[in-house]
Amino acid sequence: MDQPAPPVPSLRETAFDLHGPVYPDRPVILSVPHAGRSYPDDVLAAARVRPAVLRRLEDRWVDLLACPLIARGYSVLIARAPRAMIDLNRHEREIDPGMIADIPREAVLQSSAKLRGGLGLFPRRMPGASDLWQRPMPWTEARRRIEQLHRPYHAAVARLMTAARQAHGHAILIDLHSMPPLPPPAAGQAPPGIVLGDRFGRSASTRLIGLAADVVASHGVGVAQNHPYAGDHLIERHGRPEKGLHAIQVEIDRLLYLDAALDRPGPGVARMQAIVTDLVEALAVELPRTDYALAAE
Repeated sequence: MDQPAPPVPSLRETAFDLHGPVYPDRPVILSVPHAGRSYPDDVLAAARVRPAVLRRLEDRWVDLLACPLIARGYSVLIARAPRAMIDLNRHEREIDPGMIADIPREAVLQSSAKLRGGLGLFPRRMPGASDLWQRPMPWTEARRRIEQLHRPYHAAVARLMTAARQAHGHAILIDLHSMPPLPPPAAGQAPPGIVLGDRFGRSASTRLIGLAADVVASHGVGVAQNHPYAGDHLIERHGRPEKGLHAIQVEIDRLLYLDAALDRPGPGVARMQAIVTDLVEALAVELPRTDYALAAE
């Protein structure tokens, strides 16, 4: 399947394309932080692996699944920079010091399990590629990427969430991702095709994630909540359910919409578009209670 021509964004910045209104006319907005696939020449020149290896970091073509919602007038924020350059789903201090040639002694960094596995703010390695880059980058380049890509993206998410809450009383962020196929949870059981994450109840009303799970299940797709993906920095940062700001991460098995090589759009795109559309439209008319109970960690 050939990819369709991308919709024309209503606002284009260095860090992102915004489709739809700057002031959302629905309470639900979408974020697609890992679909960027435009690699600057200097990034490719700095890599010690082929471009195809860097592309494995992408949530390949997952932005296509939001196209019907763009057509329906939803606000959809899509990152332009590829994840190989900077991971917008990591804290800006989640930096592997081995990635920086001249990191200042006073720099305050933050560690995490993802960073120790090679997938920090600046991805360093991944399975099958022990080191992605020829040499560490200068601190000035790291700061440039943070200031021109990471901060503007999160500022745009925050503006959209605030505007949606002001207009509707609450806001719901759907952070759209894709995942490699999962192993079966047990013998004879099919793995989930979609995993919903809300940081174990910390980033969204349990009523909302329960509704989202019901919508996915009604389409005959297996769904899991918070395992193995509970969501990361994006929904942790922007989900404040006690303030009417809800955030849910949606991970979709790439086999469900890509070809067998997990590289190009496949025959499942239309079905997954329908599921994502139904999920978002169900949440858009669901007013979360203010007295919900937070799930235990």
